[in-house]
Amino acid sequence: MSRQRLLAFLTALAVAVGIALLGPMTSTASAATCATGWNATAVYTGGSTASYNGHNWQAKWWTQGETPSTGGSGVWADQGSCTGGSGGGGTSCTYPAWVAGRAYVAGDIVKYTNGKYYKASHDNPGYDPTISTWYWDPYTCSGDGGTTPPSNGSFIVSEAQFNQMFPNRSSFYTYSGLTAALSAYPGFTTTGSDTVKKQEAAAFLANVSHETGGLVYVVEQNTANYPHYCDTSQSYGCPAGQAAYYGRGPIQLSWNFNYKAAGDALGIDLLHNPNLVQTDPAIAWKTGLWYWNTQTGPGTMTGHNAMVNGVGFGETIRSINGSIECNGGNPAQVQSRINAYQSFTSILGVPAGSNLSC
Repeated sequence: MSRQRLLAFLTALAVAVGIALLGPMTSTASAATCATGWNATAVYTGGSTASYNGHNWQAKWWTQGETPSTGGSGVWADQGSCTGGSGGGGTSCTYPAWVAGRAYVAGDIVKYTNGKYYKASHDNPGYDPTISTWYWDPYTCSGDGGTTPPSNGSFIVSEAQFNQMFPNRSSFYTYSGLTAALSAYPGFTTTGSDTVKKQEAAAFLANVSHETGGLVYVVEQNTANYPHYCDTSQSYGCPAGQAAYYGRGPIQLSWNFNYKAAGDALGIDLLHNPNLVQTDPAIAWKTGLWYWNTQTGPGTMTGHNAMVNGVGFGETIRSINGSIECNGGNPAQVQSRINAYQSFTSILGVPAGSNLSC
């Protein structure tokens, strides 16, 4: 037997022995094709699919801004690994498109019509990023899909600290719902020094704690007030019903005009669907962040600006309920907010700062 024939015989024998020992060789099924990559700003309804980190995911119910995972609120179901397609999510930035005339706060990141990203260096009413360069700086997209705040990559308050702040909170107010909402206002708790970031987080959470009894109440408790929150002078009226715009969520969003304004800013139709604020944790938190970052209320500045510019916690009280509580209107309520703020700054290990009262 020639050497070549001997090698061929031995190879065939080895293959035969391998099949005998291991059983018939089977082919591995190829992974599914990836669906369209998950987008932090997109709305997904039950049954919708998206890909993220090499897996396809299916939404069980309405969701926006909640990263696909097996944790969190459980809205996403893992459909298995995938390849190819339009990407696995998290591979390209998905910050919202810039809109002329829409108010932006320092820290907001947008995608301009030229395909480039810009970060607001100062509050502005929707100035063009390529013209108003004092208000906007070019931003290098990090490829995180816009799912996390760009400065620190995660919320400045840990889940353990959050639980310590709100030991009796309703199960509705989830930590994952809060972190999912952060992408709506990237400047929140990512502006300034670490001390300022933590002070802003403490100030926001102290005020929502006061508004909700420690994150216990999801909706306003005085049902007699419900019919009072419909301003019929607005051209759009109250399509969800006369008594549909009562206080909901961490900031107790109320009145039809506030639901419309918040919904317009967030890209969600809250005027026709106000119940989303009491059924979707991420949307509830987003309405709180909307007010904090964009509304002055009866004050002269937003809560966000009051904290990042060093004006003090007292000014945040004024922007939320100053017409009733400040200037001696209700000192007990003011002190309640201050007490919560001091407690939360202590948990975060930072000083409370000055100008605590209003």
